[in-house]
Amino acid sequence: MDKCVLHTCCGPCASHCCYVLADAGKKPVLFYSNSNISPFEEFVRRWENVKKLAGILGVEAVCDHWDHELWLEAVKGHETDPEGGERCRLCFAFNLKRAYEFASARGLEFTTSLTVSPYKNSKTLFEVGEAFPNFLKFDFKKKDGYKHSVELSKEYGLYRQNYCGCEFSLSQREKE
Repeated sequence: MDKCVLHTCCGPCASHCCYVLADAGKKPVLFYSNSNISPFEEFVRRWENVKKLAGILGVEAVCDHWDHELWLEAVKGHETDPEGGERCRLCFAFNLKRAYEFASARGLEFTTSLTVSPYKNSKTLFEVGEAFPNFLKFDFKKKDGYKHSVELSKEYGLYRQNYCGCEFSLSQREKE
């Protein structure tokens, strides 16, 4: 089975993705790279659940350095954009670039668990990802992928967050 890097937004989303990748003959390396997540305690809580999933599935998990200030600079001027707008595209580019660099250093292809979410636009993610030569287009929400990720997270006892991760999405969520 060939290894590939799975940019991992959280344990619950990655759960289903790992099964799809295995069916495609790929063993994922969970690369948790999410400098967008705020506050830091939330970043740590999600990382703990990624490690838990990795232990359950017997796969490697690697945590990227959290650099929220650099991420804020990357999305500067788009703080008030609606969820799914330009801020999200910039965030995808920020995180996928880091996943690309990690995967390239290992000579591996990569993809992202973000496409399992019904709240993320896979077309936008593919447009961003295709800027990188070793990006694999997997739309993990197909065949009830999100539903399966919810079932697996319950089965595995994984923490399911109720917002994307950044303070701007949290603020929007609290207003709703």
